[in-house]
Amino acid sequence: MEKRNFYIGCFISFMKLLVPSLVFLFILRGFILIPVQVDGNSMEKTLSQGDMIVMEKFSAIKRFDVVVFKLPTGAIYIKRVIGMPGEAVRYEDDQLYINEKPIEEAFLEKNIKKDHELAPYTTNFDLSNLITEDVLPQDSYFVLGDNRRMSKDSRSFGAVESKYILGKAQFVYYPIPHMKFIPR
Repeated sequence: MEKRNFYIGCFISFMKLLVPSLVFLFILRGFILIPVQVDGNSMEKTLSQGDMIVMEKFSAIKRFDVVVFKLPTGAIYIKRVIGMPGEAVRYEDDQLYINEKPIEEAFLEKNIKKDHELAPYTTNFDLSNLITEDVLPQDSYFVLGDNRRMSKDSRSFGAVESKYILGKAQFVYYPIPHMKFIPR
């Protein structure tokens, strides 16, 4: 009888821990931390096809954050924020300029290959040629894939309004060998 009471007590203690833990994980998964699968190679070497990432939707967006967004067409993308609202963005000779100041993109160093000398990694453009405005509209972001030569991004579909941004990608959790925090 004592053994049975011991097991019942253990089971009750276990359930007291398990139920709140499951509720907490459900809340995190549904409202704070959301799993997303990477589809495509536009973020190579940072993210790979099939990677599972955790996205969160409560912190402010900063330059070089990786964001998940859904365009009005229904297409979902994962790209890096390059330009912030009110900024002028341009590339010339593989150099990013924000408001005419050169900005370093350290996260691209592992992407740029030796053939970078023969062809630009990021083609030259000026924001005014892409969206017919000199600066990004308020509440809009300019996004690019890290694999610049193979990315459909703001160069093709324009600036992304904040209302379409679902959240920021924070961490790759699967496959295990790819597990890492996503660099800015």
